[in-house]
Amino acid sequence: MVSNFLVLEDGTVLKGESFGYEGDSYGEVVFTTDMTGYQETLTDPSHCGHLLVFAYPLIGNYGVNERFNQSDSVHVRGVVVKEYCKNPSVAYGGMPLSQFLINHKVPAISGIDTRELVIKIRNNGTMKGAIVFNENEIDNIIIKLRTMADVNNENLVAEVSTKEIYEVDSKKDVTIGIIDCGVTRALLNDVKNRANIVVFPYDTPIMAITRAGIDGIVVTNGPGNPANPSVTNTVVKTIRELSEKMPILGISFGGQVVAIAFGAVTHKLKFGHRGSNQPIRFGNRIYITSQNHSYTIDESGVEGTELEVSEININDGSIEGIRHKSLPIFGTEYITDEFPGDKKYLFDVFVERIRGAVQ
Repeated sequence: MVSNFLVLEDGTVLKGESFGYEGDSYGEVVFTTDMTGYQETLTDPSHCGHLLVFAYPLIGNYGVNERFNQSDSVHVRGVVVKEYCKNPSVAYGGMPLSQFLINHKVPAISGIDTRELVIKIRNNGTMKGAIVFNENEIDNIIIKLRTMADVNNENLVAEVSTKEIYEVDSKKDVTIGIIDCGVTRALLNDVKNRANIVVFPYDTPIMAITRAGIDGIVVTNGPGNPANPSVTNTVVKTIRELSEKMPILGISFGGQVVAIAFGAVTHKLKFGHRGSNQPIRFGNRIYITSQNHSYTIDESGVEGTELEVSEININDGSIEGIRHKSLPIFGTEYITDEFPGDKKYLFDVFVERIRGAVQ
């Protein structure tokens, strides 16, 4: 196997073995606590810009099968694992993960003490990093990492959003518009099982949306900073203009966008929420949820707006859900399409609110 290196902006250098594409890659180093579903995670557009560390020690043991992809691409910029399984089970009939990453030109490194790396990120926060192959260039790469811009300053949503409007006719009596900031196939399937859908690029002009004959809007999950000007000048303005015309649901990144549209403020979490074991309090119940985001809504930033907090993260007390005090508009920080504890009924609630609004 070819040796390669994980280099962090604080000067940390970790040597391992390559099992992906043999090329250098730069991004924000984050970790996920998911124990399964590595293929779904790698193809989730919300991971655009990331060098992803898997906290679970063994990755690749059941290969890769096309039917589990959440998009057409691998969106992470690099993969970091403790142990890569070179001989995966044939049960799913797919290709090895290494070949999948090579096909998508994504570098990967194994043999890393991911426990130590996760502790470092938890203590110090996410940081810029690189997966590289030339040991002689490491000193220059550390300098580059310390001076390069934060990946969250990039317009990551533009990289993952659809480039054209498209429709799916499910023969339902309700039509939902989806503003694609990084939608997954699972979310699309959940919505189209309940409604016809029209999917819009994130920067679709407001008139094109209002003329599409939709009854409500879902703003999807996505990567990066929801307060990035590329987002506030497009999606946020759209939500603000549509707010009194139809019901709106924001999912994860989309929930933050909805909050900003009503004057709330967001901030970056120290190391984000990524994994399928995040506990949230909703009313008098606790749910275990799937999450993948770097930013959250400021509790103080909600004060004085037309919004109220409806859900809280048990681990760190951060906001997990908001709702409008009078309009049929709400948002979540979690991803409803990948629930281990299943709160997919939120889509049922949303469709009922649409029916109530249009009757």
